[in-house]
Amino acid sequence: MDIKNEVERQFNILKRGCEEIINEAELKLRLEKSLKENKPLKIKLGIDPTGTDLHIGHAVPLRKLKQFQELGHTVQFLIGTFTARIGDPTGKSETRKMLTPEDIQRNIATYLEQVFLILDSEKTEILYNADWLEKLSLQDFLGLLSQFTVAQMISREDFAKRLAENKPVSLVEFMYPILQGYDSVAMKCDIELGATEQKFNILKGRDLQKNFGMDPQICMLLPILEGLDGVEKMSKSLNNYISITDTPNDMFGKIMSISDDLMFRYYEIITDIPLEEIAQLKADMENGTLHPMEIKKRLGSEVVAIYHNKEEGLKAREWFENVFSKKNLDVELPEVELEYTETGVIDILVKHLNLLSSTSEARRLIQQGGLKINDEPVKDINHMVTPEAGMIIRAGKKKIVKVK
Repeated sequence: MDIKNEVERQFNILKRGCEEIINEAELKLRLEKSLKENKPLKIKLGIDPTGTDLHIGHAVPLRKLKQFQELGHTVQFLIGTFTARIGDPTGKSETRKMLTPEDIQRNIATYLEQVFLILDSEKTEILYNADWLEKLSLQDFLGLLSQFTVAQMISREDFAKRLAENKPVSLVEFMYPILQGYDSVAMKCDIELGATEQKFNILKGRDLQKNFGMDPQICMLLPILEGLDGVEKMSKSLNNYISITDTPNDMFGKIMSISDDLMFRYYEIITDIPLEEIAQLKADMENGTLHPMEIKKRLGSEVVAIYHNKEEGLKAREWFENVFSKKNLDVELPEVELEYTETGVIDILVKHLNLLSSTSEARRLIQQGGLKINDEPVKDINHMVTPEAGMIIRAGKKKIVKVK
């Protein structure tokens, strides 16, 4: 094996989709050393089990982990059983509620079940940071704190913003980056993955490893995926997400709802299609050779294939074309439960079905003629409807459900 060529091959695979690598030269040297010594690199990704559902935004670093796994490196999936009690303050405008051990244990089981839809469970090391953080003595802990200054902590953008707005920042939150950094020391990892907003925390791990006489970890920072609205980051609370456990039809339909501009970002970040091929698709769209709808349908099939299989991707495309292009409703539609009581259409769209994220969005859709019930347009924002079995509700061009 030509080690130089293999380093370049692995580097090019791993670099794709990264916003920043600190630093690239070190990564190449670490890959070279790994190949020469036939010793896999240790790759860390940490999550705090603060919720139960993973979406394709969460899957971005998981899919990068899978690439490392397929290249023969050791994946260390860290579950923050200790740090979850604090809650990562990254990007938060207020102090987070601390989780109980019972909350954490409930969430872990669901997390792992979904994580292993992407990672090979037999090749994944599962670690829990309570195993070493709970063993730190007060002297050990004070020793960690002594390696950082208050000035360093308040230089962090989200802390600085909250302090400027006279919002509290707890001392416990100051501890979070330090504890995350110590995880890297305890795990002896070579590379840590994280979203761009994790840069401060991951760099603290690099600093601590240096202070403990270790080779500092390479920081691999990945993009934060925009949600379906193309504005906010993907989030369950904003209802702009695609769950990795969504049905093939739901997954495909959600992909079809995104803008043409966002479509190519999704192609690059959440699929494995070669960048040259993506560039050609974009050029074909711009010169009129390919219609954006066809390119988006391919994206939908690709995403479904990743989380289900190729056959389901093709079936989802066929389903979508039947329902939305050929307007054939004699196919299986997503079914929803609604109480058979008279309800305002805006409440049905926003509160009961979560088809739209806000009242104002629902109002605009209705006024523009985008709401149909049993294929009849509804243009009155105050319209009342009594749901019944078999009723078909269509919100816009891409969202359609049938009442059970």
